[in-house]
This record gives sequence, structure tokens and C-alpha cells, in this order.
Amino acid sequence: MDAPAACLFDLDGLLLDTEPLHSEAWMQAARHFGLALTPDQLLALRGRRRFDCAEQVRQWIAAAGLGVPSLEALLAVRQPIAEVLLPQALPMPGAPELLARCQGQAIPMALVTSSSRSAVALKALPHPWLAAIALRVHGDDPELVAGKPEPDPYRLAARRLGVDPRSCWAFEDSLAGACSAAAAGCRVHVLLPRDRPAQDSMALAWPPGSHLVQSLAEIHFDGRTPAGVRFSGQDCH
Repeated sequence: MDAPAACLFDLDGLLLDTEPLHSEAWMQAARHFGLALTPDQLLALRGRRRFDCAEQVRQWIAAAGLGVPSLEALLAVRQPIAEVLLPQALPMPGAPELLARCQGQAIPMALVTSSSRSAVALKALPHPWLAAIALRVHGDDPELVAGKPEPDPYRLAARRLGVDPRSCWAFEDSLAGACSAAAAGCRVHVLLPRDRPAQDSMALAWPPGSHLVQSLAEIHFDGRTPAGVRFSGQDCH
């Protein structure tokens, strides 16, 4: 396996353990309007932009035959909850060390996140080690045409770094993010969610050729295949 021309990192659930906090915020917001979100619905929200998630929740509320709030009303409930919870997020195990290894080997890095610039600032404030990634593509980037699972975020990050996305390694934890990176041509590494059984996570439709790992410590830049890695052969849908 060739060394990467650049490493492109997701944030939520990959570098910071925010996904349970995001899920809690969406659960409380949906419950406010009468809907109890299921684990599969919460999984479907991962890796997507805030407004895309909110529109999806509104569709689920409508399908349940409940009164559908406006996008603004739903987010007015959800955002204050998230703003209290998200600064509490801890680093994912091995995340600071992985960024340090990239720095030590002079591998360019970019953050490719569905979170807005302001949300990233809120979450990153307690984590100065994230400053190692200077180039960032946010979910509200003015140059971004479409968010994950479309390839636009990863293509934009690679273009700004001046590298071919096909020579980049992308690191994700969500199906939407992995499909986005794969569609851009990146080599995809998936950190399997810790809050689901590994067998269930491996059964998801990860892009063909994805490297599925259970810890960021399994990532090597010297050509070794990560211990315990599995290669998926399914299509995104």
C-alpha cells in the first residue's frame, strides 16, 4: 500500500467522540415533536450536514402522522441542546497520536466535516491538538455545492491541498462520509462505530475496498495492512 499524498479526516465520531452527543440532541429534539427516533434512524443521520439531518427528521415526523415543524422550529429546539453537549466530547482513542504521526512524516492533512465552521470552533476549543489540521472544509463552506454522501467535500479538500484525491487516504466513521470519500476516488479507511456491535457495523454497505478498522492505532503509513482490517465489497446505497 503506497503512502498517502494527503490524509483527509472527518471530525465527528472519527477524531472527536461526538456522535452519541449528536444523537442525544436529535433524540431530544424529535421527542419534543412526538417522535422517538430508532437506532437505525440515528445511524442514518451520521456524517450528514445539519440542515440535511433536520430535513430527514422532518420527513420521519411526517411519515409518523405527526405535526411537522418548520426547519427553523426543529433546529431551535435541537441547537441549544447540542451546544451544551458537544464541548464535552473527548478525543477518539488514538486520534491525537495519528495527527502527530502525520505531522512527523510531513503528510499534508485536511479536515472534511459536515459540521459548520461555528460548530467546529465550539467542539475544537477544548482540543488544541486539532490545530495541526489547518486546511478545513466545513459543511457550510461557500464553495461546497453538495454535502456528504456526494463527493464534493473530498474533491474540494484535495483541490485545495493541490493533490489528486485518488492519492489521498480518507478517514471516516459514517456510511455517508465513506461513500463521499469513495466517490471522490480516495482510499477509504472506516473507523467502525463503537456504539454498535462490530458484526452489525461490518454488515453495512461500505464502499468497495474500504479498510474497516476498530481503532485508529491500526493505521500505518509504511505499507503494512492494519491488524484486523477487513475489506468490504458492497456498494453505497
